[in-house]
Amino acid sequence: MLCGVSFLQDAASELLYPILPIFLTTVLGAPPAVVGAIEGLAEGAASVTKVASGRLADRFARRPLIGAGYGLAALGKLLIALATVWPLVLVARVVDRLGKGVRGAPRDALLVDGVPHRQRGRVFGLHRAADTAGAVVGPLAGLALYEGLDHRLRPLFWVAVIPAVASVALVAVVRDPGRENGASAKAVRTRWRALPRPYWRVLAALIAFNLINFPDALLLLRAHELGLSTAGVVGAYAVYNLAYAALSYPAGALSDRLPRPLVFAAGLVFFAVGYLGLGLIHAPWLVFVVLPLYGGFAACTDGVGKAWISTLVPDRQQGTAQGLYQGATGAAVLFAGLWAGLAWGPDGHAPLLISGAVALVLAAALSVLGRNRQANG
Repeated sequence: MLCGVSFLQDAASELLYPILPIFLTTVLGAPPAVVGAIEGLAEGAASVTKVASGRLADRFARRPLIGAGYGLAALGKLLIALATVWPLVLVARVVDRLGKGVRGAPRDALLVDGVPHRQRGRVFGLHRAADTAGAVVGPLAGLALYEGLDHRLRPLFWVAVIPAVASVALVAVVRDPGRENGASAKAVRTRWRALPRPYWRVLAALIAFNLINFPDALLLLRAHELGLSTAGVVGAYAVYNLAYAALSYPAGALSDRLPRPLVFAAGLVFFAVGYLGLGLIHAPWLVFVVLPLYGGFAACTDGVGKAWISTLVPDRQQGTAQGLYQGATGAAVLFAGLWAGLAWGPDGHAPLLISGAVALVLAAALSVLGRNRQANG
């Protein structure tokens, strides 16, 4: 059921996400720095919410939090459809991301409830695959509607509201074993200092990476600047998500058999290929080569990172651990979006090259960690 909920919501989100940077810059007249700032600020606003909702998920029923989060996301999409100036898009994106912050940690804690550690990579891989399948359907549906509606952007935002509302309705089918009466049997508040030391080491490494991981909206803006039409940008984004969805479950399953730092490091190599590629290419058609490779990054890090975090803490601390992880890395993305947007310049190649080079260094460091863990059994 959670896979179905995420599929519908992501279909709605990704129907509009690839065209949002173009809508902001060409229709509403916002500069590229505003695009990075909007996405960064939206993720930053969600960060605090992720931390708070994670702590609540360890104490109370998780389904109401999940439902509220998806409801806020649907409201955010409605506000985008109504926007005539870019500050309202900022408000809408903040509301949307607040919804993601509210639902993320409770949902991820529920996903691994009762699941052995050796299977958690597959659990998160399956969920990521379903979620990202929505990100394939959404852009393709948006592309078809864009062509059918005489290249008008605004009607697409109204269409996106429909699957968003449907996902909220589907939350009613979700069951939360042991918490259906509104409270956990052991409603104990987890203090951050009680989280184990290995958790903090991994969290620090993942935060460091996300300081260079700026929002994908800027990558799509780069694709548009290279000469791709709006339809081309949407198509390239759909191909990226197709690769992401196809690789998510295999990557998650692989992380159940190999040290997760090694799989994550492989993801950083894909990240570097994507960023360096977009920073160096000049032919628009090469975007369709680079973005599918970049999809390997998301497949090897998103679900794998959550599975990695989930195995470092006991079950009673899952919500707090996931919330802090998602909140802290979201705050890092805020910083990345701001500095990348301000340093974008005429074509964005400088921040892309910087982030790609740093990612290769981090990948090498994680590879050493993974090999040492493998050698130690």
